[in-house]
Amino acid sequence: MTWLATAPAHAQGPRVALTAAQLAVVINDDEPNSVELGEYYRKARAIPAANMIHVRIPGRPRKLDAEKFDALKAQIDAKLGPEIQAVLMVWTAPYAVECNSLTAAYTLGLDAGLCSNSCNPSKPSPYFNALSRQPMSDFKMRISMQLPTESVAAGEALIDRGVIAGFAQPAATAYFLQTSDAARSSRARNFPRSGVLAQKKLTVKTMQADSLEHVSDIIVYQTGRDFVPKLETLKFLPGALADHLTSLGGDLLGGYQMSSLKWLDAGATASYGSVSEPCNYWQKFPHSTVLLTQYLRGNTAIEAYWKSVAWPAQGVFIGEPLAAPYVR
Repeated sequence: MTWLATAPAHAQGPRVALTAAQLAVVINDDEPNSVELGEYYRKARAIPAANMIHVRIPGRPRKLDAEKFDALKAQIDAKLGPEIQAVLMVWTAPYAVECNSLTAAYTLGLDAGLCSNSCNPSKPSPYFNALSRQPMSDFKMRISMQLPTESVAAGEALIDRGVIAGFAQPAATAYFLQTSDAARSSRARNFPRSGVLAQKKLTVKTMQADSLEHVSDIIVYQTGRDFVPKLETLKFLPGALADHLTSLGGDLLGGYQMSSLKWLDAGATASYGSVSEPCNYWQKFPHSTVLLTQYLRGNTAIEAYWKSVAWPAQGVFIGEPLAAPYVR
């Protein structure tokens, strides 16, 4: 299985996936959808009551300044016990802090120096391609993700997909597309080789194509486009991960390029995108082989996605964090 070879993994840790008891859920009491979906998630994942955190963020701003972010982070952290390894923020906006994503600023701290030139390299993540299952214990960082709240019905369906992912392992395919957009195909060098992993019932297809169409077995879909066509023809399996390398996929409500929210709308369970111009460093986007390998090891969606990005300062992680189709 040489097609699953990865960069050297770091930090040994317990071989169990992140659990509901290790996840804090943060609800914005100023947003009704956040309150409703937070409660739905608590019940769906049996989140301990002590792990439910309430804050107030009026006005749903897309971006926070450093001062408001520091106050929000302090408010959240003051309510977390040492057992909490990850944080889920139940809202779509805010999703940025200055030129950083909210999830990266929360987990790694604000990289303010990057904002003078967002095309510069950003702070490396010590969690990149780690074997650790306890990021707070091992690296003093709580990984984070956002659960979008644009629609209660869509949010509930997303949560349901994440939960269902842990109960069955259907035959699936991971698709990696090198498109005609050369600049946005910079991570093609990191694509795994095509092949079959029979014990996981997984086929890997690395292709030269601009899009997929009428495919119904997707567990991973990664491509490089500013807008990804034909999503309405696709079927994503529960727990599917999907993202596109482009400058502003993480500008969730921006509209200049395709928002990463479109992947969730199409049926994916988690995604990633950058909130400010990153230039096309592959290190600022999910490393395809690392992402797939970590997911197949039984990592949850939040763990696999965070472990796949070497320089995550500008990238926002969205979706249902505890989805783990390969945990068994």
